[in-house]
Amino acid sequence: MARRRPLLFVATVVLLCAAEWHLVQAYKKSYIVYLGAHAYGRDASPKEHARATESHHELLGSVLGSKEVAQDSIFYSYTKNINGFAAHVEEEIANQIAKHPGVVTVLESKMLKLHTTRSWDFMDLEHDGQILPDSIWNHAKFGQDVIIANLDSGVWPESNSFTDEGMGEVPQRWKGSCHDTVKYAVPCNRKLIGAKFFNRDMMLSNPGVVDANWTRDTEGHGTHTLSTAGGSFVPRASLFGYANGTAKGGAPRARVAAYKVCWSGECAAADVLAGFEAAIHDGADVISVSFGQDAPLADAQSLFHEPVTLGSLHAAARGVAVVCSAGNSGPYDDTVVNAAPWVTTVAASTVDRDFPNVLTLGNSVHLKGMSLESDTLHSSQLYPMVDARHAAAAGADPYAAADCGVGTLDPARVKGKIVVCARGGDVPRVAKGMAVLGAGGVGMILANGRMDGDDVVADPHVLPATMITYTEAVALHNYLTSTDNPVANISPSRTEVGVKNSPSIAGFSSRGPSGMLPSVLKPDIAAPGVDILAAFTEYVGPTELASDKRRSEYAILSGTSMACPHVSGVIGLLKAARPGWSPAAMRSAIMTTARTQDNTGAPMRDHDGKEANAFAYGAGNVHPNRAVDPGLVYDAAPEDYYTFLCSMGFRTADVGRLTAGKFACPARAPAMEDLNYPSIVVPALRGTQTVARRLKNVGRPGKYLVSWRAPIGIDMEVKPAVLEFSKVGEEKAFNVTFTSQKDKLGMGYVFGRLVWTDGTHYVRSPVVVNALA
Repeated sequence: MARRRPLLFVATVVLLCAAEWHLVQAYKKSYIVYLGAHAYGRDASPKEHARATESHHELLGSVLGSKEVAQDSIFYSYTKNINGFAAHVEEEIANQIAKHPGVVTVLESKMLKLHTTRSWDFMDLEHDGQILPDSIWNHAKFGQDVIIANLDSGVWPESNSFTDEGMGEVPQRWKGSCHDTVKYAVPCNRKLIGAKFFNRDMMLSNPGVVDANWTRDTEGHGTHTLSTAGGSFVPRASLFGYANGTAKGGAPRARVAAYKVCWSGECAAADVLAGFEAAIHDGADVISVSFGQDAPLADAQSLFHEPVTLGSLHAAARGVAVVCSAGNSGPYDDTVVNAAPWVTTVAASTVDRDFPNVLTLGNSVHLKGMSLESDTLHSSQLYPMVDARHAAAAGADPYAAADCGVGTLDPARVKGKIVVCARGGDVPRVAKGMAVLGAGGVGMILANGRMDGDDVVADPHVLPATMITYTEAVALHNYLTSTDNPVANISPSRTEVGVKNSPSIAGFSSRGPSGMLPSVLKPDIAAPGVDILAAFTEYVGPTELASDKRRSEYAILSGTSMACPHVSGVIGLLKAARPGWSPAAMRSAIMTTARTQDNTGAPMRDHDGKEANAFAYGAGNVHPNRAVDPGLVYDAAPEDYYTFLCSMGFRTADVGRLTAGKFACPARAPAMEDLNYPSIVVPALRGTQTVARRLKNVGRPGKYLVSWRAPIGIDMEVKPAVLEFSKVGEEKAFNVTFTSQKDKLGMGYVFGRLVWTDGTHYVRSPVVVNALA
């Protein structure tokens, strides 16, 4: 999400290492040159697109000294919504282009990473397979004819989640297609109405990971996320019998389109931007993005050095909602990515379903674990057990062996035993099990470390296995050191529903505050992202390891990648039920109706059992049925985001370019905290500060009264205290004044809330303040 200046043309210059510097050969890699927006609209003619491409050739040619060389260097020309190009040039050339007065920013094209069912029942859209009367599915006709685009790793079209049985004709407004031409191409039908791939940047950066010029999903991530957002109803879906039931997406009657921009877990920036441009132009209503930067951007001035930020702003300008995953770098603070205010950023929470098994030790102690293994041990037998640290292969470091990497275990010490492996290191959890099996082990115990706490994940292991919490791991260690002949057994896993204290926030889910944009609360919302059953590719096994020969049409995955499409599906339903709402209004409806309590009525917990806060879950856990009738919304138009950029200090000329000259910064831009957002953050309160908001009525006429719970050490006042609305669409403004208590300075971020209610609707906003000394 970066930038040196705002959006306009997007030019990507790809610099590939051709030779050594001392040979005076150019070092090349990928850059994106961004010029803003085009003056023409979605229905521009091919001639206008061609003229834009020609202008890109001329711009680069003016620096290279040859228009022909420029044509050979450019591998993407963005001509539909985004104005810019991607090219293969030297760093010096990229620096020269950045100085051109018509260029908003030049960014290096870096790699983004993928952030890698019962959930809809848990969110009250149905109950035991029966659709409830007040379900948003009824209001939205299951998302009928809404179009959800998924930027990801492609799609496995043979999955039953993408059958078009009972679907009507494709909406005439759709301009997309399925353009694969190779063998095993992805075909379109009336459900899966678009499939396109983008790999020109990846072919220059890392060609070895591009398996074919196709949209077919060879890793499973894209199929899983797309079916979560908009998959059809599929009865008797499961993974090896686990989570058996009817799989479905959030908007099961929606049309879906796959844009393959990710290859082998990585997504090249110029390909991502090309995918955004295509989805916007094709006519998507919602764009779902389950990937992002490895780490947050350094500062606000980097905002437009990141393709998701650029593409999503153009989408917002066209009224297209963009939903993004928050990242998997939790539980640490300031790790959230995809934090621009014009996207909806989603954290991951649990559902009330687990896959428990029992680890029985030789001293008759029973420890609870979690797994999705497809093989089991004999229930009446106790097997010898060994700590992987004490089973290192010759020449292997015992600490490396503890992580159970391939080749680090001694088969003579492992054969026929259950092996205790440490969680973490650079070895994927399922790969640890593969290493144990390869060394002759019969089972594996994945033991959490202190930092992992109680956060456990069910994985589709290739051998009998279990993952245990840190507390259980301590008990296991005590037993291992108490006897010379430790033994154990791992019971088969089972599916358990109705788990209490659900939802809670997943330990891996990235947290706020957003260091890049501290005045905007991110993530916005939490949604199910742990142990989610959805469609999968049959190109690889559920572990995605080459040695895993198992195949399943459905898989259980965890990540904010899985949480994101839940909200994409909900926004698809809102688009169908409330077609006149803006993306900001839909985000507001989801946030202000969210829940912050679990299924016992207690406050939502974090992964460590402590009470979670707004930096973990945003406004709370999504509650779709309430979102269709929120009463009031905090609405925002593209002009509000442009003004926000002005408040950030972006140059008037650059903001003008990204709007094709249709917007100019006000003479005095408001404070960034005044962006009309459903949450309120004051990141640096010194004394007193007043924040402005406005609410729009989307329900019946009524009188709303305000109440609040001020953050600790903060005095809070709202004026006016009553807002009365006489018609739909009417807007009313209010101010919130915060004053720090002198004896409570320097406490760090503290949390409160603000609620407007007419007795029927409760419009809730999280409040976050950091009072400085």
